Amino acid sequence: MATYCEYCISHPEDTFNKNYHDTQYGFPLENDDELFERLVLEVNQAGLSWITILKKADNFHKAYSGFKIEKVAKYTEKDRARLLADAGIIRNRLKVNAAIVNAQKILELKKEYGSFKNWLDSHHPLTKDEWTKLFKKTFVFTGGEIVNEFLMSTGYLAGAHEEQCPVYRTVAGLRPAWMRK
Repeated sequence: MATYCEYCISHPEDTFNKNYHDTQYGFPLENDDELFERLVLEVNQAGLSWITILKKADNFHKAYSGFKIEKVAKYTEKDRARLLADAGIIRNRLKVNAAIVNAQKILELKKEYGSFKNWLDSHHPLTKDEWTKLFKKTFVFTGGEIVNEFLMSTGYLAGAHEEQCPVYRTVAGLRPAWMRK
């Protein structure tokens, strides 16, 4: 019998996590701006609960220009100040800086690989430790847990759902065959 992942069962009143679990967590992303969004949200989650980030997701989307990589990469000191004054998001100087610097890094990767997704795909499959090393070499504010959650949440690493969860089969069926290794 199919049963949902433990965190959905233990907090049935939590519609934010339930919706994210059912419609986003572990689902492969194709769009670079969506991948960037997930990276920014995972960076901002560091030290906080994921529910905090989910509740602020719309605010993040507005504050960071819809996560348009090209726009965020051009942010100035005035934009940094605006973000640090925005109570609707996480106002942490290192996390704000990471979003801007990582957008700039993604633009560099796009020159060589055509897209952020192509860069990710070109390195798959790697172990969690190999991914973490690669991310630390390429981006800022990307420790092991951030990298792990980013990759699980976007389908690059397994573990987003327990095998008996009904969403597990859906997510597994969406991943390209070459990615199921």
